[in-house]
Amino acid sequence: MGIIGWIIIGAIAGFLAEKIMKRDHGLLTNIIVGIVGGILGGWLLSRVGLGSGGWIWTLFTAVLGACLLLWIVGAIRSKSAN
Repeated sequence: MGIIGWIIIGAIAGFLAEKIMKRDHGLLTNIIVGIVGGILGGWLLSRVGLGSGGWIWTLFTAVLGACLLLWIVGAIRSKSAN
């Protein structure tokens, strides 16, 4: 998958994670969160022995990682606000 594919998967994953986590971000933030989430999700799933698959597995991994990333950022923000 090329860079364009990663951007598209990242945008979709970021959008889905945004909806799942009930957040409101823009397209660029969705793409960044989706791509970083894909890296984070891929790293975590490889640690538990789950390999890669097709584009659906890649999307699932990116959404999972993006949700985790949004949760971590939300926890840090709420902690610093207290």
